[in-house]
Amino acid sequence: MTLELRSCTYAYRPWAPPVLENLDYALPGGLTILLGPNGAGKSTLLKLAASVHFPRNGSVTLDGLPSRSRAYRRAVAWMPQNITAMTSLTAREQVAYTGWLKGMNRRDAWDKAADALARVDLSAQADTRTRRLSGGQLRRVGVASALVHGARVLLLDEPTAGMDPRQRRVFRDVLRSLTDDVPVLLSTHDVADLAEDSDNVTVIDDGRVLYSGTTDGFLAHAPDGTPSGRIAEAAYTALSEPTPNH
Repeated sequence: MTLELRSCTYAYRPWAPPVLENLDYALPGGLTILLGPNGAGKSTLLKLAASVHFPRNGSVTLDGLPSRSRAYRRAVAWMPQNITAMTSLTAREQVAYTGWLKGMNRRDAWDKAADALARVDLSAQADTRTRRLSGGQLRRVGVASALVHGARVLLLDEPTAGMDPRQRRVFRDVLRSLTDDVPVLLSTHDVADLAEDSDNVTVIDDGRVLYSGTTDGFLAHAPDGTPSGRIAEAAYTALSEPTPNH
């Protein structure tokens, strides 16, 4: 199973400079962290991968399925930065409603909503109205909503923004439980967010991929003697520093 962006160029306005230009990227298996500063092109890459946007040039495919196809959109799930609580709905009702919007019949959506909530460790909150959930729990409802229709790829845009350290720990444990079955691409601008817990790291800046590979390979860019608690930050700094010819 391979999600690929090939020679992709995208600009938000016809007259604007491209945010991404001739970008090549293939999503590996497991949990991949997408790192980069604000404005680097992370959200744009995710939206192209999620078929929210389409490239001006180039192609986005999943095992050969083009991103404009219905089959592609069924197979790829995207969780945006902001998850809105539908205040009159319980967690299970909100997840089931998302499944219904994805084309599931009501009975299947209702049954699969319970399964999706179990996968993110929210079964005990299934009958709780979403407006009463904590921020971290609401984010997990967002992941359940992305999984309810049987997605084969999960794309998450800044999912840990606003979480406290405990909520982040719970959230990353949930993600680790999913990646045996579903490849996950998670964007963040916080280099220390999940880098050491991921299988792979992609670093993007100014619309260019600076690094894409294993987490061990990413951390190896840190200079010798870097304190253990700052290895991810040092590796990111080393990769993102401009070269003399750039």
